[in-house]
Amino acid sequence: MDGGWPGGGADKVRDRQNAVVETVLSRRALGRATLARQLLIDRAELGVVETVEHVVGLQAQVPAVPYLALWNRIAGFRPEDLAAAMLDRSVVRMTLMRGTIHTVSAADAYGIRPWVQPMLERVFNNTPWGKALRGIEIAPIMAAAAELTADQPLTRADLGPLLALRFPELDGNDLAWAFSYLVPVVQPTPRGVWGQTGRSALTPLAAWLPHEHSKQAAEDIVSRFLAAFGPASIADISSWSGVSRLREIVDGMDLCRYRNEDGADLYDVPDGLLPDPDTLVPTRFAPEYDNALLAYDDRSRVIDDAEHEMLVGGPGGHVGTVLVDARRGHSPAATSSRA
Repeated sequence: MDGGWPGGGADKVRDRQNAVVETVLSRRALGRATLARQLLIDRAELGVVETVEHVVGLQAQVPAVPYLALWNRIAGFRPEDLAAAMLDRSVVRMTLMRGTIHTVSAADAYGIRPWVQPMLERVFNNTPWGKALRGIEIAPIMAAAAELTADQPLTRADLGPLLALRFPELDGNDLAWAFSYLVPVVQPTPRGVWGQTGRSALTPLAAWLPHEHSKQAAEDIVSRFLAAFGPASIADISSWSGVSRLREIVDGMDLCRYRNEDGADLYDVPDGLLPDPDTLVPTRFAPEYDNALLAYDDRSRVIDDAEHEMLVGGPGGHVGTVLVDARRGHSPAATSSRA
């Protein structure tokens, strides 16, 4: 396999005839695979859009976090680079994986949203707003919300009263929340632009990016995830995406198969990068919600069970953590000093 290594951190599982069946990857090996594929060992000579697509989006509830995430990953990155991409609409902020705000390319906004839409609808239906709207014919209301926000983006707080005027028998707040889940919408600039402030307004994706891109097949999205995060389990893919029932999709793909130290099945693209487990890696500060920390159901490749201190900031939130030797809460001697 391209990017493989001859030993250290990988054991062969054999059957009764002593034939090699699978390779067992250690947590150390998996941690280095994650950092390498997330561009956290060596910063890449890539542009903003290429990098955002390579990592399949950046979680972005906190508008400044994608800037630090890209500084960690792109050689010579400047905040103005992402700001320019936000302003020219080559990247956008929208709800995607796990029902959370992500910074993604324009192509991925159109390509990935249909895949996660059933998950978003399921999540919404289980919220208090969704339960209040059960049995309501929602399509014409969502069309009205899209019309109201197409030319003038509105926050949910502003949109709710306007919808209540048109549909007085319903709660406007419930309808505004429905719009943010059920219709592909973006948070337009200046929200997310470095050095500027902007409210969390909403406008339809089709109004903000009238040039549509193709929907991506589920198999293509899973392959992209594995290229950026693998080797990974089906539970990891589901944890990252929020999408369930992935077994049939994965089983139908041409993937390499491994196991982790606990015996769980892991899958990977055939050319997935697997650095030598003894590769020296830099110490990295990972901002809150960083891909490398949140993408897995089993985070043991980057987070130790041992007690460690989190960097706490803001009301009730963590501002990030330091990865030493590709792990949080671990401090071995074999670590590079470069940042």
